[in-house]
Amino acid sequence: MPQTTSATPSATPFGPATLHDRTVVIVGGTSGIGLSAAIQAKAAGAKVIVIGVDRDRAARVAADHGFAGWRAADVTNSQAIEAALADIPHVDHLVLLAGTFVAGKIMDADVDYLRRAFDERIWAAVAAIRALGDRLASDGSITLISGALADRPNAYGTAILAAASAAMEAFARGLALELAPRRVNTLSPGTTDTPLLLRTLGNGRDAYVASVTEKLPLRRLGTAEEVGAAVVFLMSNGFMNGETLHIDGGGRLV
Repeated sequence: MPQTTSATPSATPFGPATLHDRTVVIVGGTSGIGLSAAIQAKAAGAKVIVIGVDRDRAARVAADHGFAGWRAADVTNSQAIEAALADIPHVDHLVLLAGTFVAGKIMDADVDYLRRAFDERIWAAVAAIRALGDRLASDGSITLISGALADRPNAYGTAILAAASAAMEAFARGLALELAPRRVNTLSPGTTDTPLLLRTLGNGRDAYVASVTEKLPLRRLGTAEEVGAAVVFLMSNGFMNGETLHIDGGGRLV
């Protein structure tokens, strides 16, 4: 039988150490999961640039956490995305987490509003990847985001968002082949305790959280820190490719 040898760390990079001195760009990195991922990537030695929709907040977050830079852009505007990325000479890891909770029944809601679910996800990703071009390292990665609705849609006006979330997972698998050897993966979080949850639900947040946590095996929501750690994993594990990583506390089981 042929002899086998153990792979060297450089051949199969694994763990936070692989982010040392790497440039990480996180779109949607000024709050919630994106901010937590940015903080953890910086702690692992990465040079982190965050992009958010609010200019003042992006500047403040970058200063508060010592990030390498910040940009402001509306992800539904391809020209704004191009401008935000234009002066970054090299990117090792691109993370695309931006997106609002677009909800409305197709017979009632404004169609232009519903289109945002795809504009903020699929078309924003297309714009960012095209804008970077060869400046995205050939041994780098792209991390997209979907969500639990991709597997478990409901009857409360989330059909379009569920479709957009599922599309992100298929999109990542196709890109993993099209952009090889760059790695492309999707993060699929369950309900996570972030500012987006409060903005979406308002005064109904507590009642919703109580109803969800009662059903979950862990009896609690995920935290931004836990989901952010999954983003770091997808960036730093050099053999993770074309996959959807579910981090939902077992939510798909109930």
